[in-house]
Amino acid sequence: MLIAEPSLTLAANDSDAPHLPADLTELSLEELMNVEVTSVSKKGQPLSHSAAAIFVITQEDIRRSGVTSIPEALRMVPGLNVAKIDGNKWAITTRGLNDRYANKLLVLIDGRTVYSPVFAGTYWELQDYALEDIDRIEVIRGPGGSLWGANAVNGIINVVTKKAKETQGLLASTVAGPEEGIGTVRYGGKVGSDLHYRAYGKYFNRDTTYNSPAGAHDDWRAGRGGFRADWTASSRNDVTVQGDYSEARIGQRQTLATLTSPFSRTFDEDGTLSSHNLLTRWTHRLEGGSETALQLYYDSYRRDTVSLGERVHTYDADFQHRFTLPLRQEIVWGLGYRLTSDRFRNSANTIVIKDARDISLYSAFLQDEIKLIPDRLSLTLGSKLLHNDYTGFEVQPSARLLWQAAKDHTFWTAVSRAVRTPDRFREDSTLNVAGTGAGFVKVLGNDQLQSEAVISYELGYRTTPFEQLSLDIATFYTHYDHLTYASTVNSLTSRYANNASARTSGVEVAADWRPVEWWSLRPALTYFQATMEGATPQTAGTTSQAGSTPERQLSLRSRINMSHGMEFDAWLRYMDRLRDLSVPSYTTLDLRLGWQATKSLTLDLVGQNLLDPHHPEFSTRAGGTQITEVQRSAFIRLTWRY
Repeated sequence: MLIAEPSLTLAANDSDAPHLPADLTELSLEELMNVEVTSVSKKGQPLSHSAAAIFVITQEDIRRSGVTSIPEALRMVPGLNVAKIDGNKWAITTRGLNDRYANKLLVLIDGRTVYSPVFAGTYWELQDYALEDIDRIEVIRGPGGSLWGANAVNGIINVVTKKAKETQGLLASTVAGPEEGIGTVRYGGKVGSDLHYRAYGKYFNRDTTYNSPAGAHDDWRAGRGGFRADWTASSRNDVTVQGDYSEARIGQRQTLATLTSPFSRTFDEDGTLSSHNLLTRWTHRLEGGSETALQLYYDSYRRDTVSLGERVHTYDADFQHRFTLPLRQEIVWGLGYRLTSDRFRNSANTIVIKDARDISLYSAFLQDEIKLIPDRLSLTLGSKLLHNDYTGFEVQPSARLLWQAAKDHTFWTAVSRAVRTPDRFREDSTLNVAGTGAGFVKVLGNDQLQSEAVISYELGYRTTPFEQLSLDIATFYTHYDHLTYASTVNSLTSRYANNASARTSGVEVAADWRPVEWWSLRPALTYFQATMEGATPQTAGTTSQAGSTPERQLSLRSRINMSHGMEFDAWLRYMDRLRDLSVPSYTTLDLRLGWQATKSLTLDLVGQNLLDPHHPEFSTRAGGTQITEVQRSAFIRLTWRY
């Protein structure tokens, strides 16, 4: 969906260079709290003035963590559960009910949704980008349906890439280690003073992970390229055009049901993936400070495995208008239309009854931010109205109150309603999950499904009690209704139904402490509880989601700036057991030693998961997934800028 271009972000993101004066590590904590975010209100606002549980991963966070993929970077977010299933698949969500297809988390890249309408989730194996081009990742924990529409139920991940002006010159980066090899090349230039552009290419090869005794077949090989052009057409008009193309092969071990003994067959295969997209955004500034934005994009992906082939094309148009009223009110409203066109190749085990379908989504939203007491108390009211081809009209209202009690003490609270609309797979498929002498054990789709609904209550507090310490606390209570799981019809047949409800609650704490100028510590703590009522999903070939999220998560990141261009970073994480998945608790330690060898060349030595040889992080019965374990690893990264 549409997102305002981050035009007022701090100058810290103007370059890749790690030791510029505007480096985020050199900003005060007060300045960091004023880093501008756009995901909460679809307009730029300081993080400290956002009435939501939001966390920002900066480019500096990505660089100094030593991560090599977006899912790994997301582990920094308090309250976000990130679990690796095998070498190319992930289970990622916030505030509970996690699975490979975590269907209550909306993921955006530069305002383009990458949430799959087929299985209702994100194919993380398709979402790989040049990490050096990411400006920041904004993560909202909690509902965002009043602005972003259906499926922004538990949270929103918004990946924002840098403007082309901020990526001028040549960059080459390589990662070399026993488990993975990555190469990235990017070049940015300009035409005159008003048009800036960049183009990039990336290739990686990730080896198999650990599985005993049968070994693993979960390697991941991919290449991608893309471009971005930003044109300042006039003092009032900005135009952005960008696009990407990728091809990938993923190893996976399939187990398919048969009707002859032993009633299943297991084999290794290489699934193929490809995707491409094209986006354009026009921003027009009007008299009096108001602004309009029109965004159009086309997105297409293809995924082929033995069990199913899918091709999905998405066409999206969004218009947004922001203006102010005399009575201390700021209005943002917008209209949207999305057409999704899909086509499937079925197999004996997975059958989509209507193998091709076009699905339309119409939407409108209105948000009013009212400054009840200037600079002290504000109330934000908003709602999203949408019409979809599954359930018709849906309304998603929210109310948010922000109180600036003192200069360094901010309280906020929110009440929100959001929905997850039905998806193609659960409405229109037959899944043969097991074989018997009497026939297949199957799960049938249901074209009478309702939307899953959630009402969430949130309360938060932010403070900078003294110059060296900032603290961010968020608490929540959430009630889910009409959750979709399988309901038994007879001994061989189940059918998807809205037959469950759930309640979740928890607290998320993050801090930034700088005991001395050259050392920072960033602890984070999450406590979470969930209870589920009604049917359990075991017969559906999915996860028992009440116990698929750890009760406790702990994270501690340490950054030390040494002399002679040296940096030393450590990251310790603890993850509690997954109660219903038989996944034990684990503790990991990542270390990075960085050296600015010359003005143009940096060298990183990175070790990951150093405390044990291997450990599992998740377990799911979703098709095409071999449960493997994350291994200890190490690599060298060289980055050259010119």
